[in-house]
Amino acid sequence: MAPHSRTSLPIPSQGDPVPSRSARARDRPAGAHGRRRGDLGPSWFAAVMGSGIVAAAAATLPRAFPGLDEAATAVWAGAALLLVVLAGNYVGQQKLRVHARDAVLAQFFGAPPMALLTVGAGTLLLGRRLIGERAAVDVDWVLWSAGTALGLVTACTVPYLMVTRHRFTPDAAFGGWLLPVVPPLVSAATGALLVPRAPAGQVRLALMLSCYAMLGLGLVAILLVLAMVYSRLVHHEAPSGAVVPTVWIGVGALDQAVTALGALATAAPSALPGPYARGTAVAALLGGLGIWGFALLWLVLATALTVREVRKGLPFAPTWWSFIFPLGAAVTGTSALAARTGSQLFVWIAVVLYVLLVAAWAVVAWRSLHHVAVRRRRR
Repeated sequence: MAPHSRTSLPIPSQGDPVPSRSARARDRPAGAHGRRRGDLGPSWFAAVMGSGIVAAAAATLPRAFPGLDEAATAVWAGAALLLVVLAGNYVGQQKLRVHARDAVLAQFFGAPPMALLTVGAGTLLLGRRLIGERAAVDVDWVLWSAGTALGLVTACTVPYLMVTRHRFTPDAAFGGWLLPVVPPLVSAATGALLVPRAPAGQVRLALMLSCYAMLGLGLVAILLVLAMVYSRLVHHEAPSGAVVPTVWIGVGALDQAVTALGALATAAPSALPGPYARGTAVAALLGGLGIWGFALLWLVLATALTVREVRKGLPFAPTWWSFIFPLGAAVTGTSALAARTGSQLFVWIAVVLYVLLVAAWAVVAWRSLHHVAVRRRRR
């Protein structure tokens, strides 16, 4: 695999990489790696992530609303079906190595494991009403194990490829660089749901400690990447076009850490001795509040950049799904703080964020369906 250069602007749309301005200046075609136009890129698994977290976030809301659980269950079922369809098509096209050679598409390898983890959590939170408690637990164990293994491979492999194979210009960092290292955070948050259901003793303790280790792995990694993304934002021209939605991934990464801290603190009494279990509650509250505040800052920045780009005309791309999962993580993180503090402020922030999440999901899902239909007609 020969090294090649990329800047911050190329974002995969319709499964193909879009060349940067410097690449266009060199007359490098979008299909430079020999991929046929129309290949399914890993970025489309963000649709499963987004739909799955719309369902899962409903189950974590601190206030109940009539009919919400039934609607969320239907969305979860749709996300599970979409996961099966996308996974079958992606494996069948046998383009893994081709996508790994692409410096941009490789970043989106973080989406498939998070899709598995999100659907798995939704199975436990919502799907048990349809398939029963025992079956829901078994399915979640399978999806969590597969998603965690794949996520850890991604979190290690993609940075290795970035160091040894890919080459980047100084303005190359973009929000998509967070995707490969976020899956361990999602594994920590969703694994906490399985801790009380794991066999008591060493197995349960090992699962608990593994989740905290993955929380540390993901949190430190995303802070490093966020520093690079922020440096790119302030030292180079503002992002434009389809790259703008990826700025939101920072919100999702930070709020996923808040969610994980809260979920693990809830599960800790079943796995850890009393003093340590109480310590996890302190970390979930104080650490969660601090990270949530930073996530709020990033949310304001991402919103301002998005409004700026919408005024100029924001083109549709699969990266629009980058709006959805971060908003969903903001809901789950805020709900965790609401449950831990009893603050009505956090309750209503979570509700407002969920309303915005559902509205954004409806728009992006409709645009995605229209986009796919148009492409099929053109073929």
